[in-house]
Amino acid sequence: MQIMLNGESRQVEDPCSVLELVQSLEIKGRRYAVEINQQIVPKSMHQDTLLASMDCVEIVQAIGGG
Repeated sequence: MQIMLNGESRQVEDPCSVLELVQSLEIKGRRYAVEINQQIVPKSMHQDTLLASMDCVEIVQAIGGG
């Protein structure tokens, strides 16, 4: 199934949860936020939230510095 991930088309398995997508991107354990179709998805919902074809997903990571 096709989704838009950070503005780029990406093929993912159907079904695919937010958690599975994040794990496939190897960003687990880091500080990040996920938004689907302009709605933030709390981390507690990542395992149960399934992506749909052509969802617009934005994933941003917090980067520390000083």
